Amino acid sequence: MTSSLRTRAVHAGRDDLTDLGLHAAPLDFSTTYPSRDSADEARRIDEFTAGGNVTGIYGRIGNPTVERFEQALAELEGFEHGVAFASGMAAISACLLSAVTQGKRHVVGVRPLYGSTDHLLTSGLLGTEVTWVAPRELAGAIRPDTGLVFVETPANPTLTELDIEALASACGEVPLLVDNTFATPVLQRPGRLGARIVLHSATKFLGGHGDVMGGVVACDAEEAARLRQIRFATGAVLHPLAGYLLLRGLSTLPLRVTAASATAAILAERLAAHPAVHAVHYPKLGGPLVAFEVAGDPHALIGAVRLITPAVSLGSVDTLIQHPASLTHRVVPADDREEAGITDRLIRLSIGLEAVEDLWHDLDQALKAG
Repeated sequence: MTSSLRTRAVHAGRDDLTDLGLHAAPLDFSTTYPSRDSADEARRIDEFTAGGNVTGIYGRIGNPTVERFEQALAELEGFEHGVAFASGMAAISACLLSAVTQGKRHVVGVRPLYGSTDHLLTSGLLGTEVTWVAPRELAGAIRPDTGLVFVETPANPTLTELDIEALASACGEVPLLVDNTFATPVLQRPGRLGARIVLHSATKFLGGHGDVMGGVVACDAEEAARLRQIRFATGAVLHPLAGYLLLRGLSTLPLRVTAASATAAILAERLAAHPAVHAVHYPKLGGPLVAFEVAGDPHALIGAVRLITPAVSLGSVDTLIQHPASLTHRVVPADDREEAGITDRLIRLSIGLEAVEDLWHDLDQALKAG
């Protein structure tokens, strides 16, 4: 079997379709699955309770369409299992609850993180306690009750990059969770560098069209079993139609990320030379996101774009622009934002599939207007 990510993105989760006489993946909307053998259903529920991956009983336990997406994403990330959720935050919540259920309520976090992730960790709503550290301080922050080290790289919204391999080494036996939403498996696979849990807000690049919400975790069998139990108990299931759309989105993921990244690199270079731009942040890894700090009013800039979509989120086929301090990171206290490099003049661009010259014309006129 080929190891090309581009080829596997097309075929992962679909390898059995020809034998089934199908071309498109089947979409199963069933919420319940009838059976005349209730003794066998009892056996399968016991199997699920013991950590098995079971479908064909009830939609909250599992769905075959969603499972295709889970298997495909796990393969692309290089893991044995994937577990999908109703949103990225549902996936994050499940990972935190998994640590808590093991008696490991302490989390070590490296800022910046997505604003809602930061808020969830800081608030302790799920019974966790967080210690925020710089990467070099990570090893010293590990405690006997540390259940998780949580990082993003490139980070939201500053695009700060972290050395995943070094962080994994510093974690010791504590699982390193990497939010890989920004890079996707097209640009990096954290599992190859020592991360034991890789998480995505599937709403973003995996879906790719701004019309589906979901989250997914790639991990080993033991963690997947815990996450499925938490998903069953909390009801944070991914809808089958969302699973179908996300599986379809994976097939074009390498093409979309590669094309948008090429455009982003050009725009980052031009923004760096623009007199209205104070600083540009673009990862060495590359990618479809650009962050930059304007010399003037960031709100005036956002109000002046005409082709680019002024909206929260990222990863769509159209280019999105937003002001993190007002939107994605508004729930983070101002002092913590500033310390993490999220200034009031910082703008985040998620590059889509438009022509680069059209995007540059819109940015240039908006920067001049601001």
